[in-house]
Amino acid sequence: MKRRVTIDPITRLEGHGKIEIFLDKNGDVENAYFQVPELRGFEKFSEGRMCEEMPRITPKICGVCPMAHHMAATKTLDDLYKVEPTYTARLIRELTYNAFTFEDHALHFYFLGGPDFVVGPDAPAAERNILGVIAKVGLEIGGQVIDIRKRVRNIITTLGGRVIHPVSGLPGGVSRGLTKENYDEFVKTTADAVEFAKFTLQLFDDVVLKNKSYLDLIVGDVYKHETYYMGVVTENNEVDFYDGMIRVVDPAGKEFAKFKARDYLKHISEHVEPWSYIKFPFLKKIGWKGFVDGANSGIYRVAPLARLNASERMRTPEAQVAREAMFETLGRPAHNTLAFHWARLVEILQAAERMVEIMADPEIMGDDLRNLPTETPTEGVGIVEAPRGTLIHHYKTDERGIITQAKLMVATVHNAAPICMSVERAARGLIKGGVVNDGLLNMVEMAFRAYDPCFGCATHSLPGRMPLEVLVKDQDGGIVKRFSQFIRE
Repeated sequence: MKRRVTIDPITRLEGHGKIEIFLDKNGDVENAYFQVPELRGFEKFSEGRMCEEMPRITPKICGVCPMAHHMAATKTLDDLYKVEPTYTARLIRELTYNAFTFEDHALHFYFLGGPDFVVGPDAPAAERNILGVIAKVGLEIGGQVIDIRKRVRNIITTLGGRVIHPVSGLPGGVSRGLTKENYDEFVKTTADAVEFAKFTLQLFDDVVLKNKSYLDLIVGDVYKHETYYMGVVTENNEVDFYDGMIRVVDPAGKEFAKFKARDYLKHISEHVEPWSYIKFPFLKKIGWKGFVDGANSGIYRVAPLARLNASERMRTPEAQVAREAMFETLGRPAHNTLAFHWARLVEILQAAERMVEIMADPEIMGDDLRNLPTETPTEGVGIVEAPRGTLIHHYKTDERGIITQAKLMVATVHNAAPICMSVERAARGLIKGGVVNDGLLNMVEMAFRAYDPCFGCATHSLPGRMPLEVLVKDQDGGIVKRFSQFIRE
């Protein structure tokens, strides 16, 4: 008799999802599905809005990564109005964005993904959280985590207007600059951020890499897929979070494509499945071949590990040293899904170093904050590297700047197919002979958690209407009435 195991809700992620695992008569995994059951619909209700409102509308998608959407929307307005930000405005944007990348990555490592390693993948569920991490590493380190995130987030609050839903981005620039008081404070904060990033990498080395069982998990086959990789790079193919060209490399690390944001539809298409509200992007030149990896599959990955694989080097010196150490252990390109955690810490260091570099540029204190747009808007595309991967905003407007069509290709959407594959592979590799327990199921969840997915902004409805079912139950749990719409019987 077949058995069905459901993990619902899955834990320590942004948004909602569930995992369905089906066991055969021998208790081995016959199939496993990763499903996204929520729908947001921001693309559709953006239609009819003034395009200038998009940097304030799209951050409302998610309270975890609002700066990514705010900055992508702002850059889309730059392209829409054919206006470049001033040099000082670009520095302020980049400083704010690297601050966001730093604190968001720190959030994931210490609060969401890190507990699996710092506390242990099979530790009691009640301990696999930030409190368990603090208990393991000590109150002093826990205090340092909270303090540096608070101070770095203050950079975002000061320059972005608000830390959760920023409001400072304008086509051609920003609405506010730095004061002398801000400058002195931020110089100290960014320098401390570099030291914290180095400390975190050392903690990862001490707690994870020097633990043979953890290292075996990272380099083993249970969490491994050979795919293409995508990331934004500079002209010299360095990792860049704020701006650049989109570069794709094949599973051997050879450049497959390099293109501007405006050309993304020439290279990427999307597949849909009836059992999920998320789309599954793939490389057009190869085509959709199903949920399989390898050079003959069009599936690719984004986010920290993908960015390091798709680039030739980091943009800052200390981060480059950390990158080389990672590839020395894993090989390049690294196909190990759990190594997303390691790559994330390398990026924390680059974000901190880049903030220090920006603060050392005297133009950061300039007062030339905006170039006013003069062109009539028609169509614009903007990109950034969100912590979770390449984020693309694409707007079409009428001559008044009213949105007629909005497309958001969100970071987690790019990783949707790989996440499904990773969950299935982990389930098949870990669950044998019908033995299922909390520790094993958490290790299955680790397959998606490495991607740091955000499903709040990554969902679409295949038929264009959201299926809905409401069950009315009595006090004993019996179904009294069932209401439904747009659900196939």
